[in-house]
Amino acid sequence: MNLKTVNILLADDDSDDCFFFKKALEDLMLPANLTIVNDGEQLMNYLTLNTSNPPDILFLDLSMPRKNGLECISEIKRNKLLRNLAVVILSTSNSNETINNVFRRGVNVYIHKPGDFEQLKQVIHHALPIVSEKESSESQVKYILNA
Repeated sequence: MNLKTVNILLADDDSDDCFFFKKALEDLMLPANLTIVNDGEQLMNYLTLNTSNPPDILFLDLSMPRKNGLECISEIKRNKLLRNLAVVILSTSNSNETINNVFRRGVNVYIHKPGDFEQLKQVIHHALPIVSEKESSESQVKYILNA
């Protein structure tokens, strides 16, 4: 992954998960700007207002109030200005049905939310280069990262 500053958008309604994600980025000392939204409607409003300068990567929780992650993915992929946004799912679900569903919707990385901080740092560290490689190639490879 190159050393340019990565603009990351995190959509998650759990304040503890958001805090740990931010702390993990800081500990990894990655050149990144992090923006956090707490529900699906905030996410879609943010993306709609920033179509000319979208984030490089969206880390998306599936279980959010007001609009869930699956609804957001569908809206993102239907929008010509957003459909190429790199989306990484962060979910507590390990259901094959859920995983296959998000892959069918155009997601390339699925992370089962890790149980501890060190594992979270590891999966973030591994997810960012995968997404960057995906952006530079039109690979259709799907990735599941478990801590």
